[in-house]
Amino acid sequence: MLTKRIIPCLDVTQGRVVKGLSFTHLSDAGDPVELAAFYYREGADELVFLDIGATPEGRDLMTDVVKHVSEQVFIPLAVGGGLRSISDMRHTLEAGADKITINTAAVLTPELISQGAQKFGSQCIVVAIDAKRINSENKPEWEVCTHGGRKPTGIDAIEWARRVVTLGAGELLLTSWNADGQRAGYDLELTRAISEAVSVPVIASGGAGNLEHLYEALTIGKADAALAASIFHYRIYSICQAKNYLAERGIPVRR
Repeated sequence: MLTKRIIPCLDVTQGRVVKGLSFTHLSDAGDPVELAAFYYREGADELVFLDIGATPEGRDLMTDVVKHVSEQVFIPLAVGGGLRSISDMRHTLEAGADKITINTAAVLTPELISQGAQKFGSQCIVVAIDAKRINSENKPEWEVCTHGGRKPTGIDAIEWARRVVTLGAGELLLTSWNADGQRAGYDLELTRAISEAVSVPVIASGGAGNLEHLYEALTIGKADAALAASIFHYRIYSICQAKNYLAERGIPVRR
């Protein structure tokens, strides 16, 4: 049986890790290099590094910071933010990333997904989907947002998930805009809908406030991995505590 993964997320802007509510009201959470090294020692399965200011600010990814982070960890490192071309992807991989994460660029230029998959392999291409819940005729629907969650697109999140997998995405990083930073739990309905719609691994993101929320994302939400930030950054729980909790409830994890 495949093990479920626990993944800390480093949202970085201006060289510092930050955390916010629904992609806004950001507060400082520490140095990315120090946090990356700490999570590696703690037993994180992977790390996600997102330069959340790159796309909204129209600048390139901070590859120097990525390089320093990659030198501290020896687990898979997924990196995103400000990547707009195959050249950007190559430079990021050369800086030490194992996977490339794209959101806005994927929406604006869908062929970049297939080009990246052909060039580097599908296992390297992670499409991030920031989904905002909207209500249409009393039926829950989710709309894809870009530019760090700031810009609605009118694209249905479930249909978009299916399309990007067809184009070559090897994994999806699914974040609920509504749940992000609220610590009230993942959007399980969204997570389950996407997980059931695609054949590739889904990383649940947005809303973890306690260890039960991780368990729910991996069971009710059918996610392959649970990503969290606040509960780890602020030392509410450790990676070890999270894995022990999940293992005691029958979830296969790497310990």
